Amino acid sequence: MSVLGPVRLDVNGAAVRLTPLTARLLLRLVAADGEAVTARRLYEDVWQPAVELPHQDLRNRNEVQKRILELRRAFDRAGPGHGARIVRTGRLPTARGAESTYRLDLADDELDSAAFTRLVGDALRAAPASAVRLLTDALRLWRGRPLTEVRDEEFARAPVRRLTQLRETALRELIAGHTALGRYDLALPVAEQTARERPDDPEAAAALARLNARLRERHGDELLRHTLRGLRVDVVVVRGDLFDQEDANLVVGFSDTFDTSTDDIVISRESVQGQLVDRLFEGRHRLLDDHLRRGLREVTPLATESVRAKPRGRRTRYPIGTAVPVPVGNRRVFALAYSRLGNDLRARSAPADLRLSLERLWPSVALHGLFRPVAIPLIGAGLSRIVELDHTQLLSLIVETFTESLRQDPAVCPELRIVVRDEELGRTDLSAAEAFLRDADERSPVLPPTGTL
Repeated sequence: MSVLGPVRLDVNGAAVRLTPLTARLLLRLVAADGEAVTARRLYEDVWQPAVELPHQDLRNRNEVQKRILELRRAFDRAGPGHGARIVRTGRLPTARGAESTYRLDLADDELDSAAFTRLVGDALRAAPASAVRLLTDALRLWRGRPLTEVRDEEFARAPVRRLTQLRETALRELIAGHTALGRYDLALPVAEQTARERPDDPEAAAALARLNARLRERHGDELLRHTLRGLRVDVVVVRGDLFDQEDANLVVGFSDTFDTSTDDIVISRESVQGQLVDRLFEGRHRLLDDHLRRGLREVTPLATESVRAKPRGRRTRYPIGTAVPVPVGNRRVFALAYSRLGNDLRARSAPADLRLSLERLWPSVALHGLFRPVAIPLIGAGLSRIVELDHTQLLSLIVETFTESLRQDPAVCPELRIVVRDEELGRTDLSAAEAFLRDADERSPVLPPTGTL
C-alpha cells in the first residue's frame, strides 16, 4: 500500500479501486500509525458531519462498519483472513459503554511510509556507502506529498509533517553520503533538487554552493568528461602539461628511428621527446635508449640507412605504429612511432600514418598499461607537421580510434586523458569531441564484443 503521494492499494500486484469515503477511512487509519481509533472518531474525521442529530450513533457506526467491511474484502484478495488480520477490531471502555475500535496492522513491506521510515532510520546509523544505498531505496518510494487526499485535515497534519521532515533529512544525508564518498557528481542533482524545492532555505542554498565549489576544485583543469555508455570508461580533456599527469601512463610520439638525443639538431629540447628525456630520465637519454632497445627486440626493422645517407641520428627504421612500453616507476610511457625522420632530420607524417599509429597504440596500452589511466597530448600538432589536420581533427582522431578499440577490448584503460596545452586550446573545438562521443553513444553503445561477459 502506498500513501507517499496519492493513495494506492495493490493486492497481489493488482490495483484495488476504493470509493472516496473508504479511501479516506483507510488514510485516517494510516495516520493513526497503528493506534486504535474509535468508530465515533472515525466517523467524525472521515464523514465530517455538519450537525449531530439525536440517536444518530447507531447509523454512524453502521456507516463505519460498512467501509471497514469494504476494506477487509479488498485485503482478502490476498487470501482468506487477510482483511481481519490487517484491519483489526477492538473494544474500548468509555463512559457511554464499550466502543468499537479499529486499527491497521501492516508490516513495513506492506506500507510504503513505514518502509520509508525504517530505511531512513537504518541509514542514519550506517556507514556512508550503506547509507547511500538505503537512502536511495527510501527516496524511490516517494511519489509526492504524503497522504495527499487528506493532507490538510487535522488528523493528518502530524504524520504529514513527520514524513516531510524525514524526507528532508534523507535528502540532506544523501548529499552528505555522496560527498563523504567523493561522489560530488551524484550529490549535485540531489542538492539542486533540494534548493529548488526550498528556495527560501539558506542551508539548502549553502549546501549547493559548497558542492559546486568542490566540483570546480576537483575538476581543476578538466575541460570535458564523458563516460562511455555501457562501460566504466571516461574520455577526459584537460588543460595542462602532459608530464604533470603523474597518476597516468603517458603516450609520447617518436619518429620511426626512435631517436632520443636532445641536441636541438636531431631532437629539439622543446619537443615532447626532449621533455621526456629531461623530466622523466633527468637528461640521461642513454637510459631511455636502453629501455627502447629492449622493447624493440621483438620488432622487425624495415631498413637501415647508411652513414653516407644519414650521417646524424639513428639509422634503423621501424614500422609506423610501433609502440614500445617503457617502464618508469610503476607506470609506462608508450613511445609511439607515428612519423618518419628524413635524412634531412625533418620529421614528416600524414593523417593515414597517425590513424594507423593510434590504432596500433591501444592494443599495446591494453596489454602493457596495467589498467591505469593513459594521458596523451594532441599528438601530431608538433614538429611532425601534419598540416592536413587541424587541432580539432587531431583531437577527434584520438577519440575515434580509442572508442573503436574498446569494441575489441573494453578493458584498454579506465580513462583516456587528452592533455591540451594553453597555446593549443584556442584552436581546439572541444564541442566537436563531445558531439562525437554523444553521437557514438546514441548510434550504438560501446559494448563488449560478442561472446564476452
